Amino acid sequence: MRIIRIFPRRTRATPTDPDVRIGTQPGFTDEADAVQVSVAFTWDIPAAERLAAVWRHVAPVTIGGPAMGTRGEEFVPGRFLRPGYTITSRGCPERCWFCSAWKRDGAEARELPIRDGWNVLDDNLLACSETHIRAVFAMLARQSHRAEFTGGLHAAQLQDWHVNLLASLKPRPVIFLAYDEPRDLEPFRVACSLLGRAGWTAAGHLLRSYVLAGYRGDTQEAAESRCREVLAAGATPMAMVYRGPDGQYPDGWHQWQRRWAKPAIIHAQHRAGQGSLFGEQP
Repeated sequence: MRIIRIFPRRTRATPTDPDVRIGTQPGFTDEADAVQVSVAFTWDIPAAERLAAVWRHVAPVTIGGPAMGTRGEEFVPGRFLRPGYTITSRGCPERCWFCSAWKRDGAEARELPIRDGWNVLDDNLLACSETHIRAVFAMLARQSHRAEFTGGLHAAQLQDWHVNLLASLKPRPVIFLAYDEPRDLEPFRVACSLLGRAGWTAAGHLLRSYVLAGYRGDTQEAAESRCREVLAAGATPMAMVYRGPDGQYPDGWHQWQRRWAKPAIIHAQHRAGQGSLFGEQP
């Protein structure tokens, strides 16, 4: 059975196999038994619906994906994410107001069969059982690539045995934490301290943190202060500006985000104007 998968836009995670199409109408030679349109961002829903309309002449079409609130089931490597990405659990008990993961996939971590990959995108891996977590690290140890946790690790749940598992991976993995709200600051600092003692510092860009910004009531000055708190804790910030269903940035926030989303820019601007990230003189 041949299934053509359609994506409204290409991202780093989009598959590249011959049955993938990016925002395009069917060609003369396109034949399939089914067509699946995958939507990651709510602002791409109108484009996805237009694509579904033109592809229905090729084969029956379904629209799904995170933006549509589709509940995720067993992860199939390479189907909707480029090989190397893996999801070993879905759902999250944190119920953060800005996150749709727990609404879509449940307010508990659902453990899935573990498939090979090196970039872990779980909603909240550390909410899983110890048996599952250790099995995930055993899988990562077999990979030929550096492990990455771009799905994020919940700082408040990080324990010494987690850090020991992270330190056992060679080469040292890329870790993303998150500092989204004021209540996150102290657990974030504790997690950075644990990881710092195990060898993670901002210098190597391997310890990073998402920083939510641009939500109602936020200011660029307050968001920049949070980014500096991330730096002071020993991590490199990656600003994530809150965008509504239409995908529009709040006024003035897009340019601001560019200064706080790329490690090279962050380090360059601090070294040029405000000393290094570690309190040294330039």
